[in-house]
Amino acid sequence: MQFDRHGNRVWHRAKAVLDSEHARRAIGETQVPYGTCTEPSNVAAGGQDCPVRFRCVGCSHFRTDVSYLPDLEAYLADLLRNRERLAAFTAADDWAKGEAMPSDDEISRVRRLVKRVRGELDDLTDEDQAQIQQAVSVVRRTRAGVVPLGMPKVRQPLPDLRPERTA
Repeated sequence: MQFDRHGNRVWHRAKAVLDSEHARRAIGETQVPYGTCTEPSNVAAGGQDCPVRFRCVGCSHFRTDVSYLPDLEAYLADLLRNRERLAAFTAADDWAKGEAMPSDDEISRVRRLVKRVRGELDDLTDEDQAQIQQAVSVVRRTRAGVVPLGMPKVRQPLPDLRPERTA
């Protein structure tokens, strides 16, 4: 049950996709907050080089799934809390508050995404919901224990300090 940034189901109509196709797609994505990213430069950098500064819900390369729903709901609550806190803060210039303020577009996009994912879950049978909740608990437990190793680095060769020597 994956969803794009608009809350539309990904692979909803493709019931018989080959396992190799799923594996091929997974090679070109990286973990980001609240889902996965398929943007090539961000994937190459292991999720550390986002061109839109990690505004994932506004990027067409972003995908999420049901296992991120609690995180998305917490993110929405955090955006709303930050908006209220900044609106009441008077010790900053308007431009500074404007830069720090979560946009109404981002809040509505996250709210809509949470609503769509929650709605898709509610449309399932009780048995399917139980299976998904069991799978989500396993995925979330596993995800919490994963330590990102980052991309391997290849060191540059040291310069030859004595070029007159022949090997």
